[in-house]
Amino acid sequence: MRVIVVGAGVVGTMHAWHAIGRGHEVVQIEREAEARGASLRNFGQIWVSGRAGGEELDTALRARTLWEEIGAEVPGLGFRANGSLTPVRTEAELAVAEAAVGRADAAARGYRLLDPAGARAVNPALRGGFLAALHCERDAAVEPRTAQLALREKLLASGRYTFLAGREVRDVVGEHAVRDDHGDVHTGDAVVLCTGAWLGGLVRELAPDLPVRRVRLQMMQTDPLGEPLTTSVADADSFRYYPAYAGPQLDELNAAQEQAPVAAAHKMQLLMVQRADGGLTIGDTHEYEHPFAFDTLEDPYDHLVEVVESFLGRPLPKIRRRWAGVYAQCVDKTRVVHRQQVRDGVWLVTGPGGRGMTCSPAIAEKTANELGW
Repeated sequence: MRVIVVGAGVVGTMHAWHAIGRGHEVVQIEREAEARGASLRNFGQIWVSGRAGGEELDTALRARTLWEEIGAEVPGLGFRANGSLTPVRTEAELAVAEAAVGRADAAARGYRLLDPAGARAVNPALRGGFLAALHCERDAAVEPRTAQLALREKLLASGRYTFLAGREVRDVVGEHAVRDDHGDVHTGDAVVLCTGAWLGGLVRELAPDLPVRRVRLQMMQTDPLGEPLTTSVADADSFRYYPAYAGPQLDELNAAQEQAPVAAAHKMQLLMVQRADGGLTIGDTHEYEHPFAFDTLEDPYDHLVEVVESFLGRPLPKIRRRWAGVYAQCVDKTRVVHRQQVRDGVWLVTGPGGRGMTCSPAIAEKTANELGW
């Protein structure tokens, strides 16, 4: 087969990966010189811990297995099975963590509840004060700024892969074919549009009632910490964001109104992971109302610094970068992704939300299976 993949973010690149892995030829088209969207502007976390039970967790666990397999084949991904810790500081937060450990699927997630000494044995950098920490052994990480580049280098070595940059797909022409803004027509046996948060133009024409929204977030990265942060780290605000923690204990936590006002106003959680160079990627906020602001706000960053320093028990290194990103999320957040045939031989795959980096290998594998690649 000849597969045309539109979009060079992680979802598109994983579709190319599965097609090449099954012996097919791939042409991947990207409107930028390189992908510049949410696939780069994220934590690089393979985040199993907070996923909803059922299809979402099954997808994340399958993706976790695939990431490890691909990471062994492509060392440039920087895959590491680092797990995560979520320190808790109040009795209400502790109750949510205890309920998580009591879930029927807790073992599949690798949950265990650690006292402070146990948490520091896993991650000695956490010298601050907390009551306990929820450990998830199945969480992992890759390097988001270089992952697509490393995957592409491997794809190019197959001799069956072509990458076309700086070309925006404008039209679907006939069956299994698209025309780009250079006037070139690309024909294959299947076309997969993985356009991320680009939901206008051709996407709007093909799917005018697309049940997907855009979400904006703010993040930052520090200079090297100077010591290993051996796990990813979250705070208890993540309990409010991830569906795995829903239940009466979370209802009681919300009723306790312990969340900092700035965190509530910006729908925040702390997520933190160490990069290969020793720096820390830290976030994030969630904004849903359009039009999005063109600037970033300092109060959320100040809040994140305060939370991180309270866990580390030390000042953060200098903030080196701040940025905002936008990703596409299914309006029905119980859906892992929106997969729709929009023309004969043309499929649109979008809307994984914050699950995109985690679930992309399994999302692409399911597309390949359903299309009979």
